Amino acid sequence: MKNKKKRAPKGTMRRVLSYLKGYRIYLALSLLLALATVGLTLWLPVLIGNAIDLIVGRGQVDFDGIFDIFKTAAVIIAATAVFQWLMNVCNNKMTFGIVRNIRNDAFRHLQKVPFSYLDTQKTGDIVSRVIADVDQFSDGLLLGLTQLFTGVMTIVGTLLFMLFIHPGITLVVVLVTPVSLFVAAFIAKRTYNMFQKQSEIRGRETALMEEAIGQHKVVTAFSQDEVMLSRFDELNEQLRDASLKATFFSSITNPSTRFVNSLVYTGVALTGALLAIGTGGVAITVGELSCFLSYANQYTKPFNEISGVVTELQNALACAARIFEVLDAPTETPDKAVAAVLQAPAGRVEFKHVAFSYTPEKPLIEDMNVTVALGQHVAIVGPTGCGKTTVINLLMRFYDVGEGAILIDGTDIRDLTRKSLRSSIGMVLQDTVLFSGTVRDNISFGKKNATDEEIIAAAKAAHAHSFIKRLPKGYDTVIGEGGGELSQGQKQLLCISRLMLSPPPLLILDEATSSIDTRTEQRISKAFATLMQGRTSFVVAHRLSTIKESDLILVMKDGNVIEQGNHETLLAQNGFYATLYKSQFAGA
Repeated sequence: MKNKKKRAPKGTMRRVLSYLKGYRIYLALSLLLALATVGLTLWLPVLIGNAIDLIVGRGQVDFDGIFDIFKTAAVIIAATAVFQWLMNVCNNKMTFGIVRNIRNDAFRHLQKVPFSYLDTQKTGDIVSRVIADVDQFSDGLLLGLTQLFTGVMTIVGTLLFMLFIHPGITLVVVLVTPVSLFVAAFIAKRTYNMFQKQSEIRGRETALMEEAIGQHKVVTAFSQDEVMLSRFDELNEQLRDASLKATFFSSITNPSTRFVNSLVYTGVALTGALLAIGTGGVAITVGELSCFLSYANQYTKPFNEISGVVTELQNALACAARIFEVLDAPTETPDKAVAAVLQAPAGRVEFKHVAFSYTPEKPLIEDMNVTVALGQHVAIVGPTGCGKTTVINLLMRFYDVGEGAILIDGTDIRDLTRKSLRSSIGMVLQDTVLFSGTVRDNISFGKKNATDEEIIAAAKAAHAHSFIKRLPKGYDTVIGEGGGELSQGQKQLLCISRLMLSPPPLLILDEATSSIDTRTEQRISKAFATLMQGRTSFVVAHRLSTIKESDLILVMKDGNVIEQGNHETLLAQNGFYATLYKSQFAGA
């Protein structure tokens, strides 16, 4: 069974044109300038033809008339150059303005997509669409705007001028023109699928590069350098083949149409020459024939340019379709129109008959019922994959529950604005999240107006101040993406400092001290104990020794809370928690 060829979605061009609405003035100016440029360009052959007709024979040359014509031609050439420059300025304004708007829309849209979308997409492919594909789109659009306007107007203008000079010879030109159009259309139809494939492979290659660079330590540690290189070579080879095919088919368009256009020129020259000789210059003069040949050449030239434009537009539309796929990605369910703003919550949290699964065919959490009293310190434990992190995702509304409800102070979190909910919950994750910038910028990420005194106090509370002062520029030290050369423990201390700076009413700690040495962990635990006083907190833990003092321990297995109580109660039950605890301290 043959695969269906991909075509640009019907709405792609319409959506591209919709971005022109904000640039109507530039579009109108570009069209007017194109019209003026074409008009002046078409006027020039008339002057040259008149000058030729002033050369009758030896000693019969009107030099004064020819000089006057040349002066007029010089003014026309200068004016044409200025108009073309102004037209390019307008087209550049339109093109790069549209590109800016599309990138802004794409980035803004990506801030609204649900986590389920980002979890299923390769980051490198999304980056490739927003950066590389938009660049490809802008190149095609700029070429199209620059050459399409002048090309179409040149065709119409030269046709009218040729009809005025001699309708019969014009008919020869018109009859051969469809051959050129057919050749261009035939090739263009086959290029879109190739450019689409080229863009897709480029996206996969970008994704692989991002993985290889971002996880270089892991790749090297497992000696998978050659494997990654082999995968990249394979993709690079696929991109080479796709690019060669796309370039080959697009490159034969111009020579093919030039061949057809040469036939047109030859036909006009022969027909006109025979007519001029046969009628003794009555039907058409030598100057008029020269003018006609110039028009025939100008008439066919835009077909070459437009065929190239069509090819570039196929590439641009292929890239635009990939960009619009990002813009069409589903967004988070919007907050309800009457959603309340969560202000200074007391901290009572309830899970009522909560059910959730990432995929319908694989249930995870079923009928979860938990009540957390105000200010309680709650620990969530269980084997890997039991649903601990999922509970946190649901509480933060990164995902919405499938059934049941999660309530804070008696209000369903789906009846609250996401912004107020998330700003009321502070998180420190096992995976550190740092951004390119100074240490100060990273600590004050959640409180931009923080003073230096507040930042230093937070760092001291997190026991990060001492190592920060040892950095080359202290708090002004610039760290790279992901924390640069800082150790994993130092990165985590900075994340903890960020939370210490502006502690919200509810806290979530997901293995927050997993990368810190035992001595520092003891200090941080004391700081956390002070921080959590009077605040409801959730701690995801694997080391059970760190949560023995918790008010409530939720023991999860296969998505269900199978036991809950404090440390002593759960040990006395001699159930799953007791087994886990004893297994960790079996050698003690």
